[in-house]
Amino acid sequence: MTETSTVTMTATATTPNGSRHSLPQTPSKVEPTFTAPYGPNVHVSKHPILAHKLSIIRSSSTSPSSFRSSLREITFHLGYEATSTLTTKEIPLTVPSTNHTDHVESTGQKLKDKVALIPILRSGLGMVDSMLDLITNAQVHHIGMYRSKSLMPVQYYNRLPKKCDVDVAYILDPLIATSATIISVAGILKKWGVAKIHVVSVIASKQGLTELLYIHPDVHVTLGHVDEELTPDGNVMPGLGDAGDRLFGTASVMEDEEELVHPSKRKRTMSMDSGNGH
Repeated sequence: MTETSTVTMTATATTPNGSRHSLPQTPSKVEPTFTAPYGPNVHVSKHPILAHKLSIIRSSSTSPSSFRSSLREITFHLGYEATSTLTTKEIPLTVPSTNHTDHVESTGQKLKDKVALIPILRSGLGMVDSMLDLITNAQVHHIGMYRSKSLMPVQYYNRLPKKCDVDVAYILDPLIATSATIISVAGILKKWGVAKIHVVSVIASKQGLTELLYIHPDVHVTLGHVDEELTPDGNVMPGLGDAGDRLFGTASVMEDEEELVHPSKRKRTMSMDSGNGH
């Protein structure tokens, strides 16, 4: 069980005659850390907007187009949090003054780390654009993996360059089930020579996350949620279904052919007619 602690805040005030006295002490409650069960390298977002978007992306009634847009929005939020540890360097810049003719000398910041995005085909593709919006000069290298009947990952595509010239690699995959695929890709990236690896995923199973951190304790993970159950056949419950199928509309989706027809003009079903007593 995660414990909450209390920090006592002490402050002083100065009176008009110059004397100082202590203000009443007020306890400040410290929220329990979200990384406590898994260690400091794991961050699970608590943002209410993200929780709202997660419900949309999980729902069976969400269309492929809505699934794609929701995944982009969720990825942007998670990516913003995951990139908070990137380093910057100072750069000179000028700022226009209010008279539109003069310029003020100033100092700005520029990302120092060289970043690579590693989407795992095919569902990881839906997370790339949002990450590129955040890191416009990031490299993108694709790795294709599929899960065999024995739940072991099989690599079928790898476009990593021979030479590694990046400081940080972000593995993109909407769902971590058994984590065998992520573990395999992390191993490939370490062999390639990446110094720091960060996984960005929407949902992870508790078992899969634990296994990932056991094999790769130095890998950082940013998540939207952790689901408790992993079925014997490797499915996260409740999860979000097959992310690749839902992303590209290759699942069996029931379409309403009359969704653009006014309800009064739609065909009546036999059950509706019988309910009217005719």
